[in-house]
Amino acid sequence: MDVVLEVTDTFMFDYMYAWVLPATPAPYDFPDKVHANASTQAFSSWQYTPSTKLFSIEPSQAAYMSAWSRDNVYRQGLSLFLILWLFGLLVYYVFATLSYIFVFDKKTLTHPKFLKNQIYLEIKQANQALPVMALLTFPALLLEVRGYSKVYDLTADGPGLWYDYFQFPLFLVFTDLFIYLIHRGLHHPLVYKTLHKPHHRWIMPTPFASHAFHPLDGFAQSVPYHVFPFLFPVQKLALVGMFVFVNFWTIMIHDGEYVANNPIINGAACHSIHHFAFNYNYGQYTTLWDRLGGSYRRPEDDMFKKESKMSKKQWEKQSKIMEDTLKEVEGEDDREYGEETKKSQ
Repeated sequence: MDVVLEVTDTFMFDYMYAWVLPATPAPYDFPDKVHANASTQAFSSWQYTPSTKLFSIEPSQAAYMSAWSRDNVYRQGLSLFLILWLFGLLVYYVFATLSYIFVFDKKTLTHPKFLKNQIYLEIKQANQALPVMALLTFPALLLEVRGYSKVYDLTADGPGLWYDYFQFPLFLVFTDLFIYLIHRGLHHPLVYKTLHKPHHRWIMPTPFASHAFHPLDGFAQSVPYHVFPFLFPVQKLALVGMFVFVNFWTIMIHDGEYVANNPIINGAACHSIHHFAFNYNYGQYTTLWDRLGGSYRRPEDDMFKKESKMSKKQWEKQSKIMEDTLKEVEGEDDREYGEETKKSQ
């Protein structure tokens, strides 16, 4: 994340910190490290070192004008919190909206298990969750930035060229396994209603449900991503790329577009079954751990045919499965459904 920190420092945070926490003037005899008229310039002993040897971004004068220089631990912590929160919101709004406009089938809005004001409620839940998740997550990223992880820069710094490729499947397998275990644990009766039920309010989710968690639920399921670089070497730009991919994937498995009719990939069809049948398909990327754990439920072929996927028969079948399972998992159903459900009752 030091690369992300350098980019955001250069274009945003340097100016913010220079304005909020300006540096003290330079001493009259300070060596010529700042400006010719150093006595009138803000003073910082910090010197720029690129976060990666692959590229560099020359900092502006604002980088030297704050009492909190770029290597200040408090500044780094606050910046990482803001990145996780505000840029997390930006990614959520932009890509969930694009998915909703161009991918999501609007006919789903008339599904008998679609909630009243559901999209508003999904967005509200996500807005409440993201700052808390950012607060819980930034310490791990701060430790990484401060050099306590196994993140490396160039191939020569890592295990070798072979590992530059191997790190991707290793990341997917590792995080898929532990998210499966954590996700399944969140369905335990002792914690389900408090932590995981907020995400299961959405029986027929939209892309805006992707980040609509209880904050402790969202954080718990993100832990494997942040533990990975402390256990395994990972190239720093690859880590950023995988972190972005994780957010895209989370939106994609909630978009209702059942494309991956594949026995290996745990796509939107598999995840939709998890939302209406509760106790199946806990995995994030693959069906491997669900198969080994006896919790895999294969999507029916009709789910991949648009005419049958959106048929009244299919919806009634899904509703019946949901209602039967919900009695076991939650007891009484306290959801408020939309007008379509009221008409059918």
